[in-house]
Amino acid sequence: MMRQLFYILFVSFFFINCDKQQDIKTISTKELKMLLAKENIQLMDVRSPQEIKQGFIKTAVFANYFDTDFPEKASKLLDKSKPVYLYCRSGNRSGKSAIILQGKGFQVYNVLGGYHQWKKEN
Repeated sequence: MMRQLFYILFVSFFFINCDKQQDIKTISTKELKMLLAKENIQLMDVRSPQEIKQGFIKTAVFANYFDTDFPEKASKLLDKSKPVYLYCRSGNRSGKSAIILQGKGFQVYNVLGGYHQWKKEN
């Protein structure tokens, strides 16, 4: 009985977390380039300072996902009334960042493929 209850709770937790992940909207680097050309958007780079030295997308603001105070730093740099577009190297950290910021009330978009994809296309 206890084992069944544990299993049900575990499976429920797994599906709840998967559902949260699916709520994050995504955007391709090509769509991002079109957006950047026509409007001033909130773009955040969540990579480390070492990675940023290797290049970044113009107009981006920076908050390192690995900093312990990332949620606070990112929140101070962003306006909740506007969508936020997040990128990292490949899209993994920005996806995790998107979940954090969405939990704080931001409307977020994860840039698929991240800076690696951006660099390939531009």
